[in-house]
Amino acid sequence: MEIADVRKRLLETIDRAKRRAAERRSRTDEAGRAYDRFLDQTAVPLFHQIANALRAEGHLFNVFTPSGSVRLMSDRHAEDFVEILLATHGSALQIVGHVSRSRGRRVDESERALGEPAALTEAELLDFVLKALEPFVER
Repeated sequence: MEIADVRKRLLETIDRAKRRAAERRSRTDEAGRAYDRFLDQTAVPLFHQIANALRAEGHLFNVFTPSGSVRLMSDRHAEDFVEILLATHGSALQIVGHVSRSRGRRVDESERALGEPAALTEAELLDFVLKALEPFVER
């Protein structure tokens, strides 16, 4: 094979890789902006409402907003929480629900993809959180 052909194909490969990387960065930035809006306008206020309702029922939970996520955490055990965050790995940028529950010395954790930041509704988020809270409030 001639060096000119090899070089030409190599340059095409480099160009294609750069275009894909730029497109991925653009999608990630757009999803990040949509996720920030979702956190500010939907998730954080909803988590505060749930925490207040839980407190009224005698279940002590607080809301924390570490960078890029919102967490509803039990006052009794720091390992007991429901959290949402943006998963940026892979091709699909999704909001992920993360649940951690302590049982003695063991900590059970699970994650579930909830949807894209621009498409996830407040009702869908509420359904996820209420389902995740069932083991915490049954005690």
